[in-house]
Amino acid sequence: QVRLVESGGGLVQPGDSLRLSCVASGLTVSTYAMGWFRQAPGNGHEFVAGIRWTTGITYYTDSVKGRFTISRDNAKNSVYLQMSSLKSEDTTVYYCAADRSIEPSRLPSGYEYWGRGTQVTVSS
Repeated sequence: QVRLVESGGGLVQPGDSLRLSCVASGLTVSTYAMGWFRQAPGNGHEFVAGIRWTTGITYYTDSVKGRFTISRDNAKNSVYLQMSSLKSEDTTVYYCAADRSIEPSRLPSGYEYWGRGTQVTVSS
């Protein structure tokens, strides 16, 4: 059974940093395309970042480029999202997703497995 468990969310002030973690079981993150999405209430899942399983090439949505970094630790079977210079508009629930594809899709329909999410709140 595949499980993706996110952690690391919380309440921070604008300009602060957070690192989200996604621990996988039932699959090997180094052989799956992994992605981070976020979803504000009433909205669909928005692609944030993805990492290609073969080469480790990373992809980002424009609004987080230069501020967020996705990475992978194969030994811990985990994927991370390092977020810095956080803004109030980054406030929402963040989800980890995995798919057998080589390249991470920017569409939520491109992922087979999802975690339950972790809340990030950026507020002064």
